[in-house]
Amino acid sequence: MGGEDLVELKFRLADGTDIGPSKYSPDTTVASLKEKILALWPKDKENHPKTIQDVKLINAGKILENNRTLAESRLPVGELPGGVITMHAVLRLPLSDKNNEKQQDDSPKKSSCSCTIL
Repeated sequence: MGGEDLVELKFRLADGTDIGPSKYSPDTTVASLKEKILALWPKDKENHPKTIQDVKLINAGKILENNRTLAESRLPVGELPGGVITMHAVLRLPLSDKNNEKQQDDSPKKSSCSCTIL
C-alpha cells in the first residue's frame, strides 16, 4: 500500500491537548484507533479511560462506531492532500457512587407531584 493511501489523524482531548498526528490505513477500525488512544493517553491527566468503551471518537459531529473502518466512517480519504484530520476523543466515564447516591436522594422529590386524569 502506498503512502498516499494513508489517512493522517490526530486526536484532540477535552483540555485541548492532542495525541498524534499519526498515519492510518483506511481499513483501520475505530476500535483499533481507540486502543491506540488508550496506549498514548497522557498519564498526567486526572481522568483517563480504562477501556475502549470509555472513549467516544467524534468526527464532523458524528460519533464513530467501534466496528466500522475509517473508510466506512466516511472520512474524507484522499480529499485533503497533506492535511491532518482532527477527531475529538471524549471520555465517557461511568457515574461515581456519589452521583448515584445524589440521584437516589433526588428521586423522591421528583415523584412527589401527582397527576390525575378525570
